[in-house]
Amino acid sequence: MPLSSKTLLHSFPSYNNMASSSCSFSSIIFLVFLLLPIFSCLQHFSMASFDFQVGGTKGWIVPTPNDTNIYNDWASNNRFQVGDTIYFSYKKDSVMEVSEKDYKECNATHPTFFSNNGNTIFKLDHSGTFYFISGASGHCEKGQKMILRVMVQDQYLPQHAKSFGYHDAITPFGVFGMFFFHFVLECVASFVI
Repeated sequence: MPLSSKTLLHSFPSYNNMASSSCSFSSIIFLVFLLLPIFSCLQHFSMASFDFQVGGTKGWIVPTPNDTNIYNDWASNNRFQVGDTIYFSYKKDSVMEVSEKDYKECNATHPTFFSNNGNTIFKLDHSGTFYFISGASGHCEKGQKMILRVMVQDQYLPQHAKSFGYHDAITPFGVFGMFFFHFVLECVASFVI
């Protein structure tokens, strides 16, 4: 059955009802232009990369016999993202990135990365697993080795949302964004209903 123009007019709220609602179109536009620069700045800060000192204050050393898993424990207590940087601080030693097989065998003959400058900087440039060992004779066998996993990035979330080594905290952008999104939905709903 076709709708008459009178029926259509009664099915939508009048302009007076919209103006008296808690949100007006002009207030939504004002908030968008007011908050957009703030959200842009917060998004910029949430995409920063982070720097990690391998092993914390101990640095890259031969672990004690009762603490041979020190580096894997350290790596598993942190969350790494693409773009983060790790620092190896050591004396009279070296650091190598190797394959999983060479890691398990403590084989230092085919590294994909090698440094022995005492303050090695390594950029985590892709997601996945990295394997590091000491190149000094006998050090790897004593536990100076580390498996580090870089998280796969979710394309729908900010690159970094981190607090003190953890990238999975909610960023300021996420908190304010949720409130703003909720406000806009309520305003749109008040116009439609």
